[in-house]
Amino acid sequence: MAYVVQDVATISNAEAYIFSPVSALNMSFISLKDLKSLQSLEELKEQPSIEGNITPETYKFVTLQFNFHPLAAGTLFNTCRSIEGTYLDLLDKENNSKNKQVWAIGPLSSDTKSERRKSNREHKCLEWLVKQTPKSVLYVSFGTTTTMPDEQIRELAIGLEQSKQKFIWILRDADEGDIFAGDVKRDPLPEGYVERVKEFGMVVNDWAPQVDILGHPSTGGFMSHCGWNSLLESLTVGVPILAWPMHSDQPRNAFHVTNILKVGLAVNTWEQREQIVTSSTITRVVKRLMTSKEGEEIRRRAEEMGVALRQAVEEGGVSRLELDSFIAHITR
Repeated sequence: MAYVVQDVATISNAEAYIFSPVSALNMSFISLKDLKSLQSLEELKEQPSIEGNITPETYKFVTLQFNFHPLAAGTLFNTCRSIEGTYLDLLDKENNSKNKQVWAIGPLSSDTKSERRKSNREHKCLEWLVKQTPKSVLYVSFGTTTTMPDEQIRELAIGLEQSKQKFIWILRDADEGDIFAGDVKRDPLPEGYVERVKEFGMVVNDWAPQVDILGHPSTGGFMSHCGWNSLLESLTVGVPILAWPMHSDQPRNAFHVTNILKVGLAVNTWEQREQIVTSSTITRVVKRLMTSKEGEEIRRRAEEMGVALRQAVEEGGVSRLELDSFIAHITR
């Protein structure tokens, strides 16, 4: 929302900084003037087209923000050089030529201190997770800005049931932009579904403590829309991803996770977004992650990445040093 600080240019002793809500990879495609160095990277050769990832109204709004980006003295990223160093280096190079700086200070995951865990301790998800074996549960959630068609929800339900893998599924519509909109309840699940899967699955229709679920020892995978915050929350605790991008920056995030970092599998590709993902496809990919040797290797890589990301924000870690650098810069 850069336009809200456009008056900073008239204040002699003030500076404005951009905080990027997307990955350095996504921001590189948006903000780099010379894309040749980015497009020449071998790891990005097979990346998907993101045509149609945002609406014309959203594109117009985003373009408005970039008109005011030259006012910024630098950019903060919720990311880490251990997973996005290549793209941060490209952004560093371009920003340095403009006498601006870039800091990667993430992952800035939600608070997981004991006080927060205590407040969520009574949530039914966590009570259920305690009874499960380590790394046996798939967490399924598509964020607060996604609503699936009823047909797709039914296919997902059947796919999870037929996989016979333990799961927690957060099934809710996207948050309404209109706070006065009526609360319309849908029930797209097959008849008797919740009762049939109760021995190995849980369906939740309201808010759930995602950070605590992902961080629980029983959680072994995350089927996700690949929003950047959700990915960081999952990877920070070493939980691999089943990628199902829906819109916005999610297609590139999904590609990053599955093709570059190799800590996840694709449920559905962006090119196939208009197609219903069948229950048999969902069953197959869930089993690949949760029960196969391939899944074990993906989980091992995710766990190693989790260690690196947690160390990055500790004293002396690469992200902590960049945060210290930013603090030193603004208090100079």
